[in-house]
This record gives sequence, structure tokens and C-alpha cells, in this order.
Amino acid sequence: MDVDHYSVLGLPSGDEGANLTTKEITKAYREKARDLHPDKRKDDPNAHENFIKLKSSYEILVDEKARKLFDDLLRVKRDQQRRFAQQDSKRRKMMSDLDDRERASFAPDPIVKAKEEEERIARKLKDEIARIREMHANKGASMGTGSGSGLNQGNSGGGGLDKEKVLKVSWEKIGDDYTAEKLRELFSRFGEVEDVVVKSSKKKGSALVVMATKEAAVAATGNVSGSLSNPLLVVPLKPAIAPEFPAMQKAEETDRFSNLVGAGYQAFEDAVLQKLKKAAEKQKK
Repeated sequence: MDVDHYSVLGLPSGDEGANLTTKEITKAYREKARDLHPDKRKDDPNAHENFIKLKSSYEILVDEKARKLFDDLLRVKRDQQRRFAQQDSKRRKMMSDLDDRERASFAPDPIVKAKEEEERIARKLKDEIARIREMHANKGASMGTGSGSGLNQGNSGGGGLDKEKVLKVSWEKIGDDYTAEKLRELFSRFGEVEDVVVKSSKKKGSALVVMATKEAAVAATGNVSGSLSNPLLVVPLKPAIAPEFPAMQKAEETDRFSNLVGAGYQAFEDAVLQKLKKAAEKQKK
């Protein structure tokens, strides 16, 4: 190990460095980054390389597992240096003779053992550094290849979100409002809820609820209504294929539901909410 990542960020090493908080490390990194940024050192041919080293040291120190391994590695090296510093020539001779006798009797050599421990921790630290780099590389790749949110991708591309598992929920901003936690609690009675995204305005609240399965989405659509004082309107983001209706109603219902996700959705939603409110008021009386 040739790099002291604390020193790279201008921080104290050793026990004092091990006690630094993540906030203190981040503050030191930002100050160093401003000073070492290549844009400020255009005449320095090593500016880019130095900035990459700074960023790498920062990523290791803010990763809990990697930092623990690095602190252990520093501790082992400090212990070695302390032992050698305390040994004068006579003591070193005595220690050498003692080590020879211990090796002869198959006793573990403390220096060899410390070296092995150092190499073991160094290997683990190297693996953690590789893991951090791979994690950032994968994150960058996913951001580069994605074009829009999972909801916009639908069922295309093999890895998109299945819209048949997504429910659109809306309500009036009267009485108690609905939070993401409250909606998750209501919908989880019909199956696992993967995500809840709430978007509210002053007069109307709305949310997208992602169920784990299509069956759970279908079950919740017909059964989640919220409180009587502030009912919920729940419709699928992508309606399932509608069952056949009698001949006289088929054309009318097809036209009516074909606009659920289009321009006619708002009028339909308001009408249903109005009916639910009237039913709630009658029930109170």
C-alpha cells in the first residue's frame, strides 16, 4: 500500500483519521477538488491524473466497508513501524535469535504473520476498490442507455415497467390528505406494493401505485376506495382488455373507456369523484 487516502484529501491519518466523520471527509474533498480541478490547473500536465486520484481516495473513505479495511491496513503498518522503531540493535539481535528458535519449533513468525495479515487486508481492499469502480461504471451505463422513466418504457425493451401493474390514483384535496405511506398501507392489503409516487396540486392529489403483480393491481382496482370523507378514484394506467358487453352498450362503453388515459379522463374522473362524495354524504346522514 503506497497511498494514504487520508493524506491525499489533506486529512490526518492514523487513529485521528479513523475517527473522522463522513461529513468531515466530504468537506475536505470538496475543498481539495476546487483546488485541484483541471480547469484551474490548465498548465499542469498531471492535473487530470491528480484529480482522479483525489476522487478515488474520496470514494474509498466514504464507503464504510472499504474504509474499515483501509484503517485496518494502516493499523497493521503502524504496529510494524512501532515495533521496529522500539528495537535497538541489541534487541533486534535478541529478537532475531528468538525468531530463529520459534521457527525451528514451528512457532508462527510474528513478522511473517503480520506481513500475511497486511497482504490479506490489501487484497480485500483491492477487491472493494474494484467493486466501487464497477458500481459507478454500471450506474453511468444505466444513465447513458436509459431514455426516460420506467413508466414511459412500458413493456418494450425487455426490462421496462409493466404498465398493467401500475394504478393511477386521484382524490380531491379535502379533509385528510393521502401520503405515500398511507397509500402503501391501503394497497398492500391486496398484494405487495413496489413503489408509490405522489404528485399533488392545491385542489387535487394524484399518485402512481406500482403493484408487484398484475393480479394484485386488478384486486386493488375494485376494492380500494379510501375514506368516505375523501374517496379515492383508482384506475389502471393501462386498462386490461375489457370484457364483452351486451350489443346495445358495447359501442357506448368502448368510447367511454377508451379516453381513460386520454383527454376525456379528467371529466370521467371528476364525475366519479362527485358520485362518491354524494354517496359519502348520504351515508353520513
